[in-house]
Amino acid sequence: MEQKFLPLCREDMEARGWDQADFVYVIGDAYVDHPSFGHAIISRLLESRGYRVAILSQPDWKDDKSITVYGEPRLGFLVSAGNMDSMVNHYAVSGKRRAADAYTPGGVMGKRPDYAAVVYGNLIRRTYKHTPVILGGIEASLRRLAHYDYWSDRLKRSILLDSGADMISYGMGERSILEIAEALEAGISIQDLTYIEGTVVRTRSLDSVYDALVLPSFEAMQKDKTEYARSFYTQYCNTDPFSGKRLAEPYPGQIYVVQNPPAKPLTQMEMDDVYELPYRYTFHPSYQAKGGVPAIEEVRFSLTGSRGCFGGCSFCALTFHQGRIVQSRSKGSLLSEAKRMTKEQDFKGYIHDVGGPTANFRHPSCGKQKDSGVCPKKQCLFPKPCGNLRADHREYVDILRALRQLPGVKKVFIRSGIRFDYLLADSDPAFLRELCLHHVSGQLKVAPEHVSDAVLELMGKPKNQVYRQFVKEFAKMNRRLEKDQYLVPYLMSSHPGSSWKEAVELAEYCRDMGYMPEQVQDFYPTPSTLSTCMYYTGLDPRTMKPVYVPKNPHEKAMQRALIQYRNPANYDLVKEALLKAGRTDLIGFEKHCLIRPRKLSGEKTSVQRSPGNSKDKKRTDRKNIGRKTDDRRSTGRNGSGRKTDDRKSAGRNGSGSQTNARRSTDRNNAGQKYSRKKDSEKRTAKRRT
Repeated sequence: MEQKFLPLCREDMEARGWDQADFVYVIGDAYVDHPSFGHAIISRLLESRGYRVAILSQPDWKDDKSITVYGEPRLGFLVSAGNMDSMVNHYAVSGKRRAADAYTPGGVMGKRPDYAAVVYGNLIRRTYKHTPVILGGIEASLRRLAHYDYWSDRLKRSILLDSGADMISYGMGERSILEIAEALEAGISIQDLTYIEGTVVRTRSLDSVYDALVLPSFEAMQKDKTEYARSFYTQYCNTDPFSGKRLAEPYPGQIYVVQNPPAKPLTQMEMDDVYELPYRYTFHPSYQAKGGVPAIEEVRFSLTGSRGCFGGCSFCALTFHQGRIVQSRSKGSLLSEAKRMTKEQDFKGYIHDVGGPTANFRHPSCGKQKDSGVCPKKQCLFPKPCGNLRADHREYVDILRALRQLPGVKKVFIRSGIRFDYLLADSDPAFLRELCLHHVSGQLKVAPEHVSDAVLELMGKPKNQVYRQFVKEFAKMNRRLEKDQYLVPYLMSSHPGSSWKEAVELAEYCRDMGYMPEQVQDFYPTPSTLSTCMYYTGLDPRTMKPVYVPKNPHEKAMQRALIQYRNPANYDLVKEALLKAGRTDLIGFEKHCLIRPRKLSGEKTSVQRSPGNSKDKKRTDRKNIGRKTDDRRSTGRNGSGRKTDDRKSAGRNGSGSQTNARRSTDRNNAGQKYSRKKDSEKRTAKRRT
């Protein structure tokens, strides 16, 4: 029998013969029953344990009645803002509102509120005063304690307090949500559920909270950013499910927000069970008339093979959400899902991705992690690979080979990104060979992010020489295989630590690479990352040393433009940046220069005289007597009065382009030669006469 979607409206619930749902799941996304969507996993998992779950997708937050569609649930409300933080979903780093929302039917923007988890929580609480409300999803996870909010540019309280919810289930949530459901089913009050791993609760006393580390108070952090930096680093060092301590954050009025240690990672069997639940692998049919849900296209023919990441990038929130211990599905589970894909009508033979946060992480980084967890104050790959690192791609290669052999599969791509430093740490070149031979379609996207070692250190990334080594190995392997394939590097501008010096260094690298990146990520200070803490406090919380932070929007725009200096639209920003950096040596006609010299838009200029001997100057002066000078013609225009395009003028003379002065000289000299020629012809004609 075909599996049904979970109820999306009152009629769906009644059609199942239910008079009441156990849980009403309020989500900021459209309802997509696919394991790449958190609400699908949690709802199907609860269903598998016998609970009745109804989905309330994108309720109208301006209408209190929108939350009463199903009536009061028997056990409680679950709330998630969606697969993304609602503010990241709505706004670019520049603050400009995005035009579309891929997680809404038809890609329509505006179907969820800003700070959706807070708004939904209060919407529920206004109507249902005593019904348990449990927050989940990435927005709640990354805002579970006091956090810097980029969009309001201030420190915010725990989302638990602002939303009116009773509890947060943070992280991936499978273990904690089942334990919460079982406790509520047993009649335990949600106020008494203070002990569940992977949850955040509030209390008025620490008497029943054991072994908690007390963080700086919210008031102290508001007054002193140094206190916030210290608090954040304590949180950062307690994200491991084995060694992580219970944390308590004090608030005014004798309130404490208590974060219990993270839930234990899933075993491979448990991971397989989660991904083999009876999903429909598509959006609810009611969305078809609206154009479907765009986000499904990215994941429809992709396989999630793992979760968790020990990469340790400072700007990534995965440490706080999925943790550093890698958990993976079995080969059999992945093959089973791939076989299902091949039977879908729209499958064209291409599996778009086999990976996770990092595609080539398939197992914990070392043997001790399964029982003892990760090292709290050490990274597995940074600043260089740990001596205990187990760099081994054999299992991943075996899975990729098996997928390629499936009937109906033409090609298997790897699009979720690889860690090139981890690849280089593996002495066996088999994975690199297989990658180049079978899993790249001309271009491989990698993320060196920057070239300055000072910035890379703050990012938690390997030194630039490691990336350069990978570039060599990639090129060598492709030559051996007689493949014409290229690397497409992802680069990031205006990360903390990136001053003008580092920004120009990155631009020079792009010049030497002979490639203008189409995609540049301007650093986005999202909640609960090390880099965001640096951005807000101006300190590296690991060392408490000051860090330069480019915050001014115009400076950020200039740093971004430097990376794409070849784009004519960026000329003014690039020139201004080079002047500020004191790098006028990069403005000129030599090969190493980034841009040609010309005036900035709207900048007034004086008439440029032609260089030459005094006679030429006198002749030029005589020609100009009584004439009006047009500044616009003398600057940035060619002989025909049209604007000069630096790219078009390049190569017309020995230096690659012509200056205004040189063009003026050329025109004058040509006129003088022409005049002398005419005089000579007249004299010759007279003699003949």
